[in-house]
Amino acid sequence: MTDRTRRPATFRLDDPHVTVMDGEDDIGRLARGTIRITPEPEPQLPVTIDEPLRPVRKGFGWGTLFWTTLSGLVLLGLGLGAKHLIDDLFAINDALGYLGLGLAALMSLALVVIIAREALGLIRLATIEKLHARALAVIASDDRAESRAVLADLLKLAHSNPRLARARTALQAHAGEIIDGADLIRLAERELISPLDIEARRLVSVAAQRVSVVTAISPRALVDMLFVFAAAIRLVRQLAKLYGGRPGALGMITLLRHVVSHLAITGGMAASDSMIQQVLGHGIAAKLSQRLGEGILNGLLTARLGLAAIDVTRPLPFTALPRPQLADLAKDLVRKKDAEEP
Repeated sequence: MTDRTRRPATFRLDDPHVTVMDGEDDIGRLARGTIRITPEPEPQLPVTIDEPLRPVRKGFGWGTLFWTTLSGLVLLGLGLGAKHLIDDLFAINDALGYLGLGLAALMSLALVVIIAREALGLIRLATIEKLHARALAVIASDDRAESRAVLADLLKLAHSNPRLARARTALQAHAGEIIDGADLIRLAERELISPLDIEARRLVSVAAQRVSVVTAISPRALVDMLFVFAAAIRLVRQLAKLYGGRPGALGMITLLRHVVSHLAITGGMAASDSMIQQVLGHGIAAKLSQRLGEGILNGLLTARLGLAAIDVTRPLPFTALPRPQLADLAKDLVRKKDAEEP
């Protein structure tokens, strides 16, 4: 009698006649009357991560070589000019020479401090970018050891932010209870990044409203362009500092390049009537085109730029929390406009 014609019967898993075996084992080796149990393989579900494409950082290129060598030549020229100036001052009067030498020393000290600050800012931005990539890898692989390493680096990054003191304490208290690596990253996102996301959304909304109001009442297109550019730089800097970046001048250039690359990848720079219709609906879009005009377009562009900056400067990907949507910010902008109008 084979297993297929065997009548239904009850048994215990610890019964000596019950054998757990794989499908590849030889069935003929089993004694007559032995119950064979073949476990079915568990299905492996794919990990879905709703994460937009981030700009890929390239290696050392010709542009970096050009600007590095140009900066070196400029510094050498400035140093040689300062030396000739100090020599001329000493030739005229010793007091003037010592005064010029002291000023040159102070200038050199300030230059060293500025270079150190710029280097630290670039290192900090690179650390955040690597932390984001490592978190994505942990969510895909569910590596528990790597998730704890990511959590430790994230806590170091958030240590200087006083508003996250309670969140850090709560996260450290519950981190030991989490077994899966992906769940630990999601817990860190909910505890540490959620307060920062709320503040980031407020900053983007305020910047979009400010740009919309100023450009709507400004009589000059040049003034509009300058104000939008200044507001965009200020918004990106605020978001970077909020998430722990603290970029300098070179860091801001790098960050703006990444934000623009992100917008190019996601196709977010197209601001037109069709964009407004997709965000707010046809009826409201027609109303906006009559009452607000250029102001609402510039406000939407600023909001889209802010959302791209959040994606670039955020140390963790959006997995446990929803990503801010342009539609919500646009609705806030419309409500603000309607409240201001009589």
